Amino acid sequence: MSKAFSNLLKYIDKLPHTKKEQVYQWVKRYVEPSSSAGGRLINEMRKTRFKEGFECPHCSSEYVVRFGKYNGRQRYRCKCCGKTFNDTTNTVLYRTRKGNEWITFVDCMFKGYSLRKSAEIVGVTWVTLFYWRHKLLNALKQMDFEHFEGIVEIDETYFLYSQKGQRGITERKPRKLGGKSKHRGISHEQVCVLVARDRTKATVFKVACMGRIVKTQVDNLIGSKLSNENVLVTDAWKAYKTYAKEKGLEHYRIKSDDGKHVIKGLYHIHNVNGLHSRLKQWIDRFKGVATKYLDITLLGSYLSIVVVTKALISILKNFY
Repeated sequence: MSKAFSNLLKYIDKLPHTKKEQVYQWVKRYVEPSSSAGGRLINEMRKTRFKEGFECPHCSSEYVVRFGKYNGRQRYRCKCCGKTFNDTTNTVLYRTRKGNEWITFVDCMFKGYSLRKSAEIVGVTWVTLFYWRHKLLNALKQMDFEHFEGIVEIDETYFLYSQKGQRGITERKPRKLGGKSKHRGISHEQVCVLVARDRTKATVFKVACMGRIVKTQVDNLIGSKLSNENVLVTDAWKAYKTYAKEKGLEHYRIKSDDGKHVIKGLYHIHNVNGLHSRLKQWIDRFKGVATKYLDITLLGSYLSIVVVTKALISILKNFY
């Protein structure tokens, strides 16, 4: 090991954590790009966009050939219009001054870093990352499915109503982070989030109301995704029983007070209860989230390379 390299390692070892993370991101991006978040995103973007064959984003022609590499990324050329493109053309990562920063930010989101910590690593302001995060989560919000399949587990979870960031609150005294409701049990100080999931992992989690959910809200949130072929599995809350009866749906109720958590070895709500835990852990890392942002922030708990890739593809360059 050369003396210069040894001195470099000693210098890096003395850096604060965020600076070390910057060095780490640089090494991943430029030394081993295929294993970095950026490399995985680009590879997944290629698979997603061109899963049915390469197609020119300019003229939609299928007569496309590989045309060398540019900045380490594969380039393609259309034999019809003669224009070139790459895997990121017409996405938020294409020809932007912040393309690499976007990739680094996504990696920070996977690791659960705060906006301020991510800003130090990415090299932009935390306000910029705030808008990036909401741009990405709004794109995730547009990715939907038509219908549930088979067994559908439904249950709700609750978050304390929050006006984080709002000034001039007069109707109540300010609360410290992690504050508690004035009332015992479920009250109108708590925000109800409905979570529904089938066994193919098609999932809905949306803010429903303040306090206990009623059947009309269940119908508004997931009614269009249900059919007579679905079987509902819920807890014992009466709104679900009434809703299933009115819609003529087969329904199984899990009553925690009788100690039975699985019916016929098949019907349970373990999956949605597991999602509740993930949602709580995800929200906790933000040290509180304003209720008006809760809906899209919850989507972040659903992040994966595949999901983020589809969202990035949907954020066109002209919206950047």
